[in-house]
Amino acid sequence: MDYGKNSSILNEFILLGLTNSWELELFFFVIFFLAYTSIMVGNSLIILMVTFDSHLHSTPMYFLLANLSFLDMTLSTVTVPKMIADFFREKKTISLWGCMAQMFLVHLLGGSEMSLLVVMAIDRYVAICKPLHYTTIMNRRILLESVFLSWIVGFVHTMSQMAFVVNLPFCGPNVIDDVFCDLPLVMSLACTDTYILDLLVIADSGLLSLICFILLLVSYSIILLTVHRRSSGGLSKALSTLSAHITVVTLFFGPIILIYAWPVSSYALDKFLSVFFSVITPLLNPIIYSLRNQEMKTAMIRLRNHKIICT
Repeated sequence: MDYGKNSSILNEFILLGLTNSWELELFFFVIFFLAYTSIMVGNSLIILMVTFDSHLHSTPMYFLLANLSFLDMTLSTVTVPKMIADFFREKKTISLWGCMAQMFLVHLLGGSEMSLLVVMAIDRYVAICKPLHYTTIMNRRILLESVFLSWIVGFVHTMSQMAFVVNLPFCGPNVIDDVFCDLPLVMSLACTDTYILDLLVIADSGLLSLICFILLLVSYSIILLTVHRRSSGGLSKALSTLSAHITVVTLFFGPIILIYAWPVSSYALDKFLSVFFSVITPLLNPIIYSLRNQEMKTAMIRLRNHKIICT
């Protein structure tokens, strides 16, 4: 058989999901449904506040935060609704091209979010270390170009892998021991040697995320050291401002590094990390930024008071 083209015999995959117990599936359905609802409401609220609150709309950090919320909402929508629906299905199937589309979108959005977090780190550096030039450097044109560039990086990131994966032949086992399609497990089912492609995925997704994570931590350390040299009193304020960003970066990059760059063979851990990446992180992001940010709290009060006045 010629494997040079996608001459796959299989046209669907079977996802094993989280559990085989009906009671646990019902429990997970409630938990994931509430989590997905909270993700959509929380992130939508951030986008709404940034869009209509003039105090936030004109601040670069919140413009970037609104884009982060959009990416989180979209990433969860690609994976979680299917996951929720599968809790009521005895046979959790996904079509071959549905699986390919899911992987394409996950890495498109993941790569874009990775780049956006780097932009947000640069924004914090300018805001803290060059406050007098902040609005000049982080102007509207730069912000729009940065967001557009993050999407370009995400597209290049996913295409550099998916261009090879879509041509893999699948003619043997079709069981994926996870909650959604992802590159390592899907590639392991191909009826051909994927060693080179495995190395590409490790280099593309694993090492890239690890390097970005280290660079982000180094950049935050440089910011704190710079502030500390200028004023020891400003260190606590800078640390308070950066703690939310550091938490988000750790929550986002941690699961990606463990899945793609760490030689872990535990399927249970892979499932947990997949859930963490697609559910927990998008759920925690609006909580972290809202509860630890006084401006967001104030904007919520203004939005609530505006609704009361309008009614």
